[in-house]
Amino acid sequence: MATDPTATPPGDGRASTRRGVAVVAALMLGAFTFNTTENLPIGVLKLMSDDMDVSLSAVGLLVSGYGLTVALVSVPIAQMTRSVPRRSVLCVLLAALFLASLVSALVSSYWVLMASRLVIAVAQALFWAVMGTVAVGLFPPQVRGRVIGALSVGGSAALVLGVPGGTWLGQHSSWQVPFLVVGALALPPLVLIALALPVSRPEESHAVRGVAPDTRRFAIVLTVTGLTVTGVFAGYTYISTFLVDESGFTESTVSTLLLVLGVTGIVGVAVYGRLLDRCPRATLTVPVTTQALALLGLYAAGGSKPVAVAMLVLLGASLGPVFMATQSQVMHFAPGRTETAIAANSAAYNLGVAAGALAGSLLLPVLGVRGTFLVGGLMTVAALILLLEEQFFPVGRDDPWAAAPAEVPSGPSDPSAPSDPSVSSDPSSPPAGDVYSEK
Repeated sequence: MATDPTATPPGDGRASTRRGVAVVAALMLGAFTFNTTENLPIGVLKLMSDDMDVSLSAVGLLVSGYGLTVALVSVPIAQMTRSVPRRSVLCVLLAALFLASLVSALVSSYWVLMASRLVIAVAQALFWAVMGTVAVGLFPPQVRGRVIGALSVGGSAALVLGVPGGTWLGQHSSWQVPFLVVGALALPPLVLIALALPVSRPEESHAVRGVAPDTRRFAIVLTVTGLTVTGVFAGYTYISTFLVDESGFTESTVSTLLLVLGVTGIVGVAVYGRLLDRCPRATLTVPVTTQALALLGLYAAGGSKPVAVAMLVLLGASLGPVFMATQSQVMHFAPGRTETAIAANSAAYNLGVAAGALAGSLLLPVLGVRGTFLVGGLMTVAALILLLEEQFFPVGRDDPWAAAPAEVPSGPSDPSAPSDPSVSSDPSSPPAGDVYSEK
Protein backbone atom coordinates (compact mmCIF):
# COMPACT_ATOMS: atom_id res chain seq x y z
CA MET A 1 0.00 0.00 0.00
CA ALA A 2 1.25 3.45 -0.85
CA THR A 3 2.20 5.55 2.15
CA ASP A 4 1.60 9.23 2.55
CA PRO A 5 4.79 10.81 3.89
CA THR A 6 2.73 13.54 5.53
CA ALA A 7 0.38 11.10 7.27
CA THR A 8 -0.29 11.61 10.96
CA PRO A 9 0.85 8.89 13.38
CA PRO A 10 -2.01 6.59 14.35
CA GLY A 11 -2.18 7.86 17.90
CA ASP A 12 -2.62 11.51 17.01
CA GLY A 13 -6.43 11.65 16.83
CA ARG A 14 -6.67 15.42 16.97
CA ALA A 15 -4.31 15.92 14.04
CA SER A 16 -6.17 13.35 11.95
CA THR A 17 -9.48 15.05 12.81
CA ARG A 18 -8.04 18.39 11.65
CA ARG A 19 -7.03 16.72 8.40
CA GLY A 20 -10.53 15.36 8.04
CA VAL A 21 -12.07 18.78 8.60
CA ALA A 22 -9.70 20.29 6.02
CA VAL A 23 -10.67 17.65 3.45
CA VAL A 24 -14.38 18.18 4.11
CA ALA A 25 -13.92 21.94 3.65
CA ALA A 26 -12.14 21.30 0.35
CA LEU A 27 -14.90 18.97 -0.81
CA MET A 28 -17.54 21.56 0.15
CA LEU A 29 -15.79 24.15 -2.01
CA GLY A 30 -15.45 21.60 -4.81
CA ALA A 31 -19.18 20.81 -4.64
CA PHE A 32 -19.96 24.53 -4.70
CA THR A 33 -17.74 25.01 -7.75
CA PHE A 34 -19.16 22.08 -9.72
CA ASN A 35 -22.79 23.03 -8.99
CA THR A 36 -22.16 26.66 -9.88
CA THR A 37 -20.49 25.64 -13.15
CA GLU A 38 -23.43 23.41 -14.04
CA ASN A 39 -26.00 26.22 -13.73
CA LEU A 40 -23.85 29.23 -14.64
CA PRO A 41 -25.19 29.61 -18.22
CA ILE A 42 -28.70 30.19 -16.83
CA GLY A 43 -27.77 33.64 -15.55
CA VAL A 44 -25.82 34.74 -18.63
CA LEU A 45 -27.99 33.05 -21.26
CA LYS A 46 -28.60 36.17 -23.34
CA LEU A 47 -24.98 37.30 -23.17
CA MET A 48 -23.74 33.93 -24.44
CA SER A 49 -26.39 33.79 -27.15
CA ASP A 50 -25.48 37.23 -28.51
CA ASP A 51 -21.72 36.76 -28.29
CA MET A 52 -21.62 33.36 -30.02
CA ASP A 53 -24.54 34.13 -32.37
CA VAL A 54 -26.55 31.06 -31.41
CA SER A 55 -30.15 30.68 -30.25
CA LEU A 56 -31.22 30.78 -26.60
CA SER A 57 -32.32 27.16 -26.86
CA ALA A 58 -28.84 26.20 -28.06
CA VAL A 59 -27.34 27.83 -24.99
CA GLY A 60 -29.96 26.07 -22.89
CA LEU A 61 -28.60 22.76 -24.17
CA LEU A 62 -25.38 23.60 -22.37
CA VAL A 63 -27.32 23.07 -19.13
CA SER A 64 -29.66 20.23 -20.10
CA GLY A 65 -26.88 18.33 -21.91
CA TYR A 66 -24.70 18.71 -18.85
CA GLY A 67 -27.34 17.27 -16.52
CA LEU A 68 -28.15 14.40 -18.86
CA THR A 69 -24.45 13.51 -19.10
CA VAL A 70 -24.16 13.40 -15.31
CA ALA A 71 -27.18 11.10 -15.15
CA LEU A 72 -25.88 8.71 -17.79
CA VAL A 73 -22.24 8.34 -16.71
CA SER A 74 -22.52 8.46 -12.89
CA VAL A 75 -22.83 4.72 -12.25
CA PRO A 76 -20.50 3.43 -15.02
CA ILE A 77 -17.66 5.79 -14.18
CA ALA A 78 -17.98 5.06 -10.45
CA GLN A 79 -17.61 1.35 -11.16
CA MET A 80 -14.70 1.88 -13.56
CA THR A 81 -12.66 3.82 -10.98
CA ARG A 82 -13.61 1.84 -7.87
CA SER A 83 -10.03 0.71 -7.11
CA VAL A 84 -8.20 3.98 -7.88
CA PRO A 85 -6.85 5.88 -4.84
CA ARG A 86 -9.29 8.67 -4.02
CA ARG A 87 -6.68 11.38 -3.63
CA SER A 88 -5.59 10.82 -7.22
CA VAL A 89 -9.20 10.70 -8.46
CA LEU A 90 -10.24 13.93 -6.74
CA CYS A 91 -7.13 15.83 -7.82
CA VAL A 92 -7.64 14.78 -11.46
CA LEU A 93 -11.32 15.77 -11.35
CA LEU A 94 -10.63 19.21 -9.90
CA ALA A 95 -7.80 19.76 -12.39
CA ALA A 96 -10.19 18.82 -15.22
CA LEU A 97 -12.72 21.32 -13.88
CA PHE A 98 -10.14 24.09 -13.86
CA LEU A 99 -8.69 23.34 -17.31
CA ALA A 100 -12.06 22.83 -19.01
CA SER A 101 -13.37 26.07 -17.48
CA LEU A 102 -10.29 27.85 -18.80
CA VAL A 103 -10.89 26.48 -22.30
CA SER A 104 -14.60 27.41 -22.07
CA ALA A 105 -13.72 31.04 -21.40
CA LEU A 106 -10.77 31.47 -23.77
CA VAL A 107 -11.96 29.66 -26.91
CA SER A 108 -14.86 31.48 -28.53
CA SER A 109 -16.66 28.53 -30.09
CA TYR A 110 -20.01 27.04 -29.18
CA TRP A 111 -18.94 23.47 -29.90
CA VAL A 112 -15.69 23.82 -27.97
CA LEU A 113 -17.76 25.19 -25.09
CA MET A 114 -20.16 22.26 -25.34
CA ALA A 115 -17.29 19.74 -25.36
CA SER A 116 -15.65 21.46 -22.38
CA ARG A 117 -18.87 21.34 -20.40
CA LEU A 118 -19.38 17.68 -21.15
CA VAL A 119 -15.88 17.00 -19.79
CA ILE A 120 -16.81 18.89 -16.62
CA ALA A 121 -20.11 16.97 -16.42
CA VAL A 122 -18.25 13.64 -16.45
CA ALA A 123 -15.88 14.98 -13.77
CA GLN A 124 -18.84 16.13 -11.66
CA ALA A 125 -20.53 12.75 -11.96
CA LEU A 126 -17.52 11.00 -10.44
CA PHE A 127 -16.82 13.79 -7.94
CA TRP A 128 -20.30 13.46 -6.41
CA ALA A 129 -20.01 9.67 -6.42
CA VAL A 130 -16.77 9.52 -4.41
CA MET A 131 -16.73 12.64 -2.22
CA GLY A 132 -19.30 11.36 0.28
CA THR A 133 -17.47 8.08 0.85
CA VAL A 134 -14.13 9.89 1.15
CA ALA A 135 -15.43 12.42 3.68
CA VAL A 136 -17.38 9.91 5.77
CA GLY A 137 -14.41 7.56 5.86
CA LEU A 138 -12.30 10.18 7.65
CA PHE A 139 -14.59 10.28 10.70
CA PRO A 140 -16.19 7.79 13.08
CA PRO A 141 -19.20 5.96 11.58
CA GLN A 142 -21.66 7.50 14.05
CA VAL A 143 -21.30 11.00 12.56
CA ARG A 144 -21.57 10.08 8.88
CA GLY A 145 -24.90 11.91 8.53
CA ARG A 146 -23.42 15.10 9.91
CA VAL A 147 -20.55 14.89 7.42
CA ILE A 148 -22.98 14.41 4.52
CA GLY A 149 -24.93 17.42 5.81
CA ALA A 150 -21.81 19.58 5.69
CA LEU A 151 -21.09 18.54 2.10
CA SER A 152 -24.68 19.35 1.13
CA VAL A 153 -24.33 22.91 2.39
CA GLY A 154 -21.55 23.47 -0.15
CA GLY A 155 -23.67 22.18 -3.02
CA SER A 156 -26.77 24.10 -1.94
CA ALA A 157 -24.89 27.39 -1.68
CA ALA A 158 -24.18 27.30 -5.42
CA LEU A 159 -27.72 28.31 -6.38
CA VAL A 160 -27.92 30.99 -3.70
CA LEU A 161 -24.45 32.54 -4.03
CA GLY A 162 -22.65 31.04 -7.02
CA VAL A 163 -25.15 31.52 -9.84
CA PRO A 164 -26.39 34.99 -8.76
CA GLY A 165 -22.78 36.09 -8.20
CA GLY A 166 -21.72 34.74 -11.59
CA THR A 167 -24.70 36.45 -13.23
CA TRP A 168 -23.80 39.81 -11.69
CA LEU A 169 -20.16 39.41 -12.71
CA GLY A 170 -21.12 38.49 -16.27
CA GLN A 171 -23.47 41.44 -16.60
CA HIS A 172 -20.74 43.83 -15.50
CA SER A 173 -17.99 42.34 -17.67
CA SER A 174 -18.58 39.46 -20.11
CA TRP A 175 -19.93 35.93 -19.81
CA GLN A 176 -16.37 34.53 -19.98
CA VAL A 177 -15.26 36.21 -16.73
CA PRO A 178 -17.51 34.22 -14.36
CA PHE A 179 -16.42 31.01 -16.09
CA LEU A 180 -12.79 31.94 -15.37
CA VAL A 181 -13.47 32.93 -11.77
CA VAL A 182 -15.52 29.84 -10.96
CA GLY A 183 -12.96 27.60 -12.64
CA ALA A 184 -10.21 29.16 -10.51
CA LEU A 185 -12.15 28.13 -7.40
CA ALA A 186 -11.19 24.53 -8.20
CA LEU A 187 -7.54 25.21 -7.40
CA PRO A 188 -7.72 25.70 -3.58
CA PRO A 189 -9.53 22.39 -2.94
CA LEU A 190 -7.18 20.63 -5.37
CA VAL A 191 -4.14 21.80 -3.37
CA LEU A 192 -5.77 21.09 -0.01
CA ILE A 193 -6.80 17.56 -0.98
CA ALA A 194 -3.35 16.85 -2.41
CA LEU A 195 -1.81 17.84 0.92
CA ALA A 196 -4.34 16.63 3.48
CA LEU A 197 -5.93 13.47 2.07
CA PRO A 198 -3.78 10.38 2.63
CA VAL A 199 -3.13 7.86 -0.11
CA SER A 200 -5.04 4.67 0.58
CA ARG A 201 -7.03 2.10 -1.33
CA PRO A 202 -10.78 2.85 -1.37
CA GLU A 203 -11.72 -0.54 0.09
CA GLU A 204 -9.79 0.22 3.28
CA SER A 205 -12.38 2.76 4.44
CA HIS A 206 -15.25 1.77 6.72
CA ALA A 207 -17.52 3.87 4.47
CA VAL A 208 -17.00 1.72 1.38
CA ARG A 209 -19.93 -0.61 2.21
CA GLY A 210 -23.47 0.00 3.37
CA VAL A 211 -24.23 -0.24 7.10
CA ALA A 212 -27.34 -2.37 6.57
CA PRO A 213 -27.31 -3.63 2.96
CA ASP A 214 -30.86 -4.00 1.70
CA THR A 215 -31.67 -4.06 -2.01
CA ARG A 216 -35.40 -3.44 -1.51
CA ARG A 217 -35.00 -0.43 0.75
CA PHE A 218 -32.24 0.91 -1.48
CA ALA A 219 -34.63 0.74 -4.45
CA ILE A 220 -37.32 2.53 -2.43
CA VAL A 221 -34.98 5.42 -1.65
CA LEU A 222 -33.99 5.73 -5.32
CA THR A 223 -37.68 5.79 -6.27
CA VAL A 224 -38.35 8.50 -3.70
CA THR A 225 -35.52 10.55 -5.18
CA GLY A 226 -36.92 10.19 -8.70
CA LEU A 227 -40.51 10.98 -7.71
CA THR A 228 -39.73 13.99 -5.53
CA VAL A 229 -37.28 15.59 -7.96
CA THR A 230 -39.51 15.01 -10.99
CA GLY A 231 -42.46 16.37 -9.06
CA VAL A 232 -40.79 19.50 -7.83
CA PHE A 233 -39.22 20.42 -11.16
CA ALA A 234 -42.50 19.90 -13.03
CA GLY A 235 -43.65 23.06 -11.26
CA TYR A 236 -40.45 24.78 -10.18
CA THR A 237 -39.31 25.15 -13.78
CA TYR A 238 -42.15 27.70 -14.18
CA ILE A 239 -41.99 29.28 -10.73
CA SER A 240 -41.23 32.75 -12.09
CA THR A 241 -44.27 32.62 -14.39
CA PHE A 242 -46.42 31.38 -11.52
CA LEU A 243 -45.38 34.16 -9.17
CA VAL A 244 -46.14 36.85 -11.76
CA ASP A 245 -49.27 35.47 -13.42
CA GLU A 246 -50.93 33.69 -10.49
CA SER A 247 -49.65 35.40 -7.35
CA GLY A 248 -49.50 38.92 -8.79
CA PHE A 249 -45.89 39.74 -7.93
CA THR A 250 -43.89 42.09 -10.13
CA GLU A 251 -41.01 40.66 -12.15
CA SER A 252 -38.53 42.72 -10.13
CA THR A 253 -39.74 41.02 -6.93
CA VAL A 254 -39.32 37.49 -8.26
CA SER A 255 -35.53 37.48 -7.90
CA THR A 256 -35.87 38.45 -4.23
CA LEU A 257 -38.40 35.67 -3.65
CA LEU A 258 -36.11 33.13 -5.30
CA LEU A 259 -33.28 34.33 -3.07
CA VAL A 260 -35.51 33.70 -0.06
CA LEU A 261 -36.20 30.20 -1.39
CA GLY A 262 -32.48 29.57 -1.77
CA VAL A 263 -31.57 30.87 1.68
CA THR A 264 -34.21 28.71 3.35
CA GLY A 265 -32.75 25.80 1.41
CA ILE A 266 -29.33 26.32 2.99
CA VAL A 267 -30.90 26.74 6.43
CA GLY A 268 -32.92 23.56 5.90
CA VAL A 269 -29.84 21.57 4.89
CA ALA A 270 -27.90 22.88 7.89
CA VAL A 271 -30.69 22.03 10.34
CA TYR A 272 -31.58 18.60 8.95
CA GLY A 273 -27.89 17.77 8.58
CA ARG A 274 -27.50 17.95 12.35
CA LEU A 275 -30.28 15.37 12.74
CA LEU A 276 -29.42 12.81 10.06
CA ASP A 277 -27.63 10.48 12.47
CA ARG A 278 -30.23 10.65 15.24
CA CYS A 279 -33.47 10.77 13.25
CA PRO A 280 -32.76 9.02 9.94
CA ARG A 281 -36.41 8.30 9.13
CA ALA A 282 -37.76 11.73 10.03
CA THR A 283 -35.06 13.62 8.13
CA LEU A 284 -36.44 12.15 4.91
CA THR A 285 -40.14 11.80 5.71
CA VAL A 286 -40.59 15.33 7.09
CA PRO A 287 -39.08 17.26 4.13
CA VAL A 288 -40.95 15.05 1.64
CA THR A 289 -44.14 15.91 3.54
CA THR A 290 -43.41 19.65 3.55
CA GLN A 291 -42.53 19.54 -0.15
CA ALA A 292 -45.90 17.96 -0.93
CA LEU A 293 -47.68 20.58 1.20
CA ALA A 294 -45.79 23.40 -0.49
CA LEU A 295 -46.54 22.26 -4.05
CA LEU A 296 -50.21 21.54 -3.32
CA GLY A 297 -50.47 24.78 -1.34
CA LEU A 298 -49.20 26.79 -4.29
CA TYR A 299 -51.76 25.08 -6.51
CA ALA A 300 -54.66 25.58 -4.11
CA ALA A 301 -53.98 29.04 -2.69
CA GLY A 302 -50.97 30.44 -4.53
CA GLY A 303 -53.04 33.38 -5.75
CA SER A 304 -52.63 34.89 -2.29
CA LYS A 305 -49.28 36.65 -1.90
CA PRO A 306 -48.81 35.75 1.80
CA VAL A 307 -49.65 32.10 1.09
CA ALA A 308 -47.32 32.04 -1.92
CA VAL A 309 -44.44 33.39 0.18
CA ALA A 310 -45.13 30.90 2.97
CA MET A 311 -45.24 28.01 0.49
CA LEU A 312 -41.98 29.18 -1.11
CA VAL A 313 -40.28 29.14 2.27
CA LEU A 314 -41.66 25.65 2.91
CA LEU A 315 -40.52 24.49 -0.53
CA GLY A 316 -37.06 25.96 -0.07
CA ALA A 317 -36.69 24.22 3.27
CA SER A 318 -37.53 20.88 1.60
CA LEU A 319 -35.56 20.62 -1.65
CA GLY A 320 -32.00 20.33 -0.33
CA PRO A 321 -32.85 18.21 2.74
CA VAL A 322 -34.72 15.62 0.65
CA PHE A 323 -31.71 14.95 -1.57
CA MET A 324 -29.30 15.10 1.37
CA ALA A 325 -31.36 12.55 3.31
CA THR A 326 -31.60 10.20 0.33
CA GLN A 327 -27.82 10.41 -0.08
CA SER A 328 -27.41 9.38 3.54
CA GLN A 329 -29.90 6.53 3.22
CA VAL A 330 -28.48 5.06 0.00
CA MET A 331 -25.13 4.85 1.78
CA HIS A 332 -26.82 3.10 4.70
CA PHE A 333 -28.74 0.58 2.56
CA ALA A 334 -26.20 0.21 -0.26
CA PRO A 335 -26.25 -3.44 -1.41
CA GLY A 336 -22.72 -3.03 -2.77
CA ARG A 337 -20.15 -0.24 -2.85
CA THR A 338 -21.37 3.06 -1.44
CA GLU A 339 -19.89 5.18 -4.23
CA THR A 340 -21.96 3.21 -6.74
CA ALA A 341 -25.03 3.74 -4.56
CA ILE A 342 -24.41 7.49 -4.39
CA ALA A 343 -23.83 7.58 -8.15
CA ALA A 344 -27.17 5.83 -8.70
CA ASN A 345 -28.92 8.40 -6.50
CA SER A 346 -27.23 11.25 -8.35
CA ALA A 347 -28.35 9.73 -11.65
CA ALA A 348 -31.92 9.47 -10.32
CA TYR A 349 -31.77 13.13 -9.29
CA ASN A 350 -30.52 14.39 -12.65
CA LEU A 351 -32.98 12.24 -14.57
CA GLY A 352 -35.69 13.65 -12.32
CA VAL A 353 -34.68 17.21 -13.18
CA ALA A 354 -34.88 16.45 -16.91
CA ALA A 355 -38.12 14.46 -16.59
CA GLY A 356 -39.71 17.15 -14.43
CA ALA A 357 -38.87 19.93 -16.85
CA LEU A 358 -40.17 17.83 -19.75
CA ALA A 359 -43.37 16.93 -17.89
CA GLY A 360 -43.94 20.57 -17.03
CA SER A 361 -43.56 21.65 -20.64
CA LEU A 362 -46.12 19.02 -21.73
CA LEU A 363 -48.58 19.86 -18.95
CA LEU A 364 -48.34 23.63 -19.26
CA PRO A 365 -50.59 24.05 -22.35
CA VAL A 366 -53.09 21.51 -20.98
CA LEU A 367 -53.37 22.34 -17.26
CA GLY A 368 -51.83 25.79 -17.07
CA VAL A 369 -49.02 26.82 -14.75
CA ARG A 370 -51.02 26.01 -11.60
CA GLY A 371 -51.67 22.50 -12.88
CA THR A 372 -47.95 21.76 -13.03
CA PHE A 373 -47.76 22.29 -9.26
CA LEU A 374 -50.75 20.01 -8.71
CA VAL A 375 -49.11 17.17 -10.64
CA GLY A 376 -45.80 17.79 -8.89
CA GLY A 377 -47.52 17.72 -5.51
CA LEU A 378 -49.29 14.45 -6.29
CA MET A 379 -46.02 12.84 -7.36
CA THR A 380 -44.48 13.92 -4.07
CA VAL A 381 -47.46 12.47 -2.19
CA ALA A 382 -46.83 9.16 -3.99
CA ALA A 383 -43.23 9.25 -2.70
CA LEU A 384 -44.50 9.99 0.81
CA ILE A 385 -46.93 7.05 0.70
CA LEU A 386 -44.07 4.79 -0.35
CA LEU A 387 -41.99 5.94 2.62
CA LEU A 388 -44.82 5.60 5.14
CA GLU A 389 -45.74 2.15 3.86
CA GLU A 390 -42.15 1.01 4.34
CA GLN A 391 -42.06 2.43 7.87
CA PHE A 392 -45.38 1.04 9.10
CA PHE A 393 -45.48 -2.19 7.09
CA PRO A 394 -41.83 -3.22 6.71
CA VAL A 395 -40.92 -6.48 5.04
CA GLY A 396 -39.19 -8.63 7.63
CA ARG A 397 -38.89 -8.13 11.39
CA ASP A 398 -35.57 -6.39 11.74
CA ASP A 399 -35.34 -2.63 12.09
CA PRO A 400 -32.75 -1.60 9.49
CA TRP A 401 -31.89 1.55 11.46
CA ALA A 402 -30.99 -0.44 14.55
CA ALA A 403 -28.02 -1.99 12.78
CA ALA A 404 -24.66 -1.10 14.22
CA PRO A 405 -22.41 1.05 12.07
CA ALA A 406 -20.23 -0.85 9.63
CA GLU A 407 -16.95 -2.06 10.99
CA VAL A 408 -13.69 -0.97 9.48
CA PRO A 409 -12.52 -3.74 7.15
CA SER A 410 -9.69 -5.85 8.43
CA GLY A 411 -6.28 -5.27 7.05
CA PRO A 412 -3.94 -2.28 6.90
CA SER A 413 -5.67 0.78 8.22
CA ASP A 414 -5.55 4.36 7.03
CA PRO A 415 -2.81 6.01 9.10
CA SER A 416 -4.77 9.25 9.22
CA ALA A 417 -8.03 7.74 10.48
CA PRO A 418 -8.88 8.60 14.10
CA SER A 419 -7.78 5.74 16.34
CA ASP A 420 -10.46 6.51 18.92
CA PRO A 421 -14.00 6.15 17.55
CA SER A 422 -15.18 8.85 19.92
CA VAL A 423 -13.01 11.46 18.20
CA SER A 424 -15.10 13.80 16.10
CA SER A 425 -14.82 17.22 14.57
CA ASP A 426 -17.91 18.26 16.56
CA PRO A 427 -17.77 18.23 20.36
CA SER A 428 -21.52 17.60 20.43
CA SER A 429 -21.22 14.36 18.44
CA PRO A 430 -23.40 11.54 19.75
CA PRO A 431 -21.61 8.78 21.64
CA ALA A 432 -20.67 5.61 19.83
CA GLY A 433 -23.29 2.90 19.84
CA ASP A 434 -26.72 2.45 18.37
CA VAL A 435 -26.81 5.82 16.65
CA TYR A 436 -29.28 4.70 14.00
CA SER A 437 -32.05 3.86 16.44
CA GLU A 438 -34.80 6.43 16.33
CA LYS A 439 -36.94 7.07 19.36
